[in-house]
Amino acid sequence: MATKVGDRLPEGKFRVMTAEGPGWKTTDEVFKGKKVVLFAVPGAFTPTCHKNHLPGFLANADQIKAKGIDTIAVTGVNDVFVMDAWKKATGGEGKIEFLADGSAAFANALGLSVDLGPRGLGTRSQRYAMLVEDGVVKTLNVEDTPGKADISGAENLLKGM
Repeated sequence: MATKVGDRLPEGKFRVMTAEGPGWKTTDEVFKGKKVVLFAVPGAFTPTCHKNHLPGFLANADQIKAKGIDTIAVTGVNDVFVMDAWKKATGGEGKIEFLADGSAAFANALGLSVDLGPRGLGTRSQRYAMLVEDGVVKTLNVEDTPGKADISGAENLLKGM
């Protein structure tokens, strides 16, 4: 069953790049006691994710944070090295936290994974954006059309904040 508004996020951990190399960050470290905007992409560097979804959050980062948001984070079913390269390639460093969900464990725990095996991509995350307060989902916008980032886009999320 898919996560819905009012649900507490499942416990889990993400891979993140640290000064010492790949490390771990738990969901408590990301969400506990904080207001967080989390958005998910099927894959770093893929056309919609790279050209439409992430850029909206980069362009609106200051407006989002002005709403009392502590952290803006993106997760994708990619390894930590790809997510780190994507952060550097897009200028996201210092603006957005990049959380690797390489095995789709978090996407699966949310009930928001999708099988893109027929497209050669394997199990991935659905495209979504959510507002999370102290680990509880307050807003959840799941994209209903492949190749689009409208419902889950930063501008749409801002309207509801």
